[in-house]
Amino acid sequence: MTISAQHTASLWPEGKRGCMALAFDLDGPTGDAMLNGTIWQKADYFTFGAYGPYRALGRILDLLSEHQLPATFFIPAWVVENWPKQCQAIVERGHEVAYHGYRHESFYAISAEKQRQVMEKSREIFWQVLGIRAEGFRTPSGDWHKETPAMLLDAGVTYSSSMRGDDRPYLITVPGHERPLVEIPGRWEMDDYASLAYTREPNFPSGLDRTASYALTLDNWCREYDGAMNEGLSLTTLFHPKISGKPGRIMLLDQFFSHLKTRDDVWFARCRDVAHWWMQEHAND
Repeated sequence: MTISAQHTASLWPEGKRGCMALAFDLDGPTGDAMLNGTIWQKADYFTFGAYGPYRALGRILDLLSEHQLPATFFIPAWVVENWPKQCQAIVERGHEVAYHGYRHESFYAISAEKQRQVMEKSREIFWQVLGIRAEGFRTPSGDWHKETPAMLLDAGVTYSSSMRGDDRPYLITVPGHERPLVEIPGRWEMDDYASLAYTREPNFPSGLDRTASYALTLDNWCREYDGAMNEGLSLTTLFHPKISGKPGRIMLLDQFFSHLKTRDDVWFARCRDVAHWWMQEHAND
């Protein structure tokens, strides 16, 4: 396949052709079951999620170090409260930590005032436990309320990685705010839940009764990566340690990371670095 000249011009630092921003959602046992209280009724609800920060995270951090790849971890603040040492290890290893709600709330379903309360609580916990003011946010539910962008800017957030509107970053102009919000869009094809999650209760994703072939999953991810890089685009992931950080699947990630590094025309970056670059280059477009 021949890529047109308009797609081969570099958008990225150091003349790199494409941009890869690895990202993990360290959800722990937060989410709907915690929000409605059912997580406290069945131990398997809790342990399914807790496996992420308790057991899987260490494998992923070691693998990232082995491949010398940076990453961003979007973490509900409740997880930071309850697994502080594990979350501190992410920062100590040079990765980025960003906001992901307090208990993985649906930002579409709650009021703007409730969203502000969640962000204020999250900011305080991140500062007290991790000593950082995070710049990024990923909406836990994959959508948001129309007032969310303004609330994020008010909370000091530089970028979101929540929407699906492009395969490059883009700027969201917010009325009443001089600075736009950078959006680093994700893709469901790069969500490990889509092919690797298996849980009977809670039944999520709904209707999923078996996992995909690991070989097929690897092939899909590699094709998405190469396609995006060939066109000079950006790609981020929606991986979850509790899903892809298990012993068999960490080998899958190892193979995927090895494939990433076969190219020398890719800028590997944390999401905040992508946001800074895009703002610098495109704020006046």
